[in-house]
Amino acid sequence: MKAACHLILFLKAPRRGQVKTRLGRELGAGEATRLYRTITALLVRRLGRDRRWRLWLAVTPDGCRDTGFWPRALPRLAQGGGDLGQRMKRCFDALPPGPAVLIGADIPDVGPEPIAAAFRLLRGRAAVFGPAADGGYWLVGLARRRSERDLFARVRWSSPQALSDTLATIRGGQVGFVAALRDIDDAADYASWRRRQAEAGRAG
Repeated sequence: MKAACHLILFLKAPRRGQVKTRLGRELGAGEATRLYRTITALLVRRLGRDRRWRLWLAVTPDGCRDTGFWPRALPRLAQGGGDLGQRMKRCFDALPPGPAVLIGADIPDVGPEPIAAAFRLLRGRAAVFGPAADGGYWLVGLARRRSERDLFARVRWSSPQALSDTLATIRGGQVGFVAALRDIDDAADYASWRRRQAEAGRAG
């Protein structure tokens, strides 16, 4: 029987002053929190209905796992403590067997297409990444055919070396890439996203 595909959406509880803090310094904490709620709801709605994978919500703080921030019908994982790599690994390890893809909630343009492309690549590769413009990555997927226990070790998170550091830990398996996407970190990113929305609305 073919193992199911799993999609993990990494989330923070959408509390004022605790999400999109860099953007909040420029636009205000209230606007940044509203944006985060909007993007989260959009991604859950867009990706949670696709039957090609099962969507899991990986949430922090752990005490918010059972709150009403997100749809109760979706399974949830607690991220736990540690750095980003430790928290991602914990969520990958908690899943049932099958290939898994993890994304953050900072990129509103994510749709089913790059997710499906990542799962296709994992049929013949150990890992897949979606590069980000800042040197990191917005998507990481693992075939999970063997242990990737060291994949996220010795990575300089939140740096231009995050992707290259991660790639350096992969041995003996091919790596695939999906399209690079830009997240919303600051006011310029936010303005660019609003322009794309307006253009899409005029085109539609």
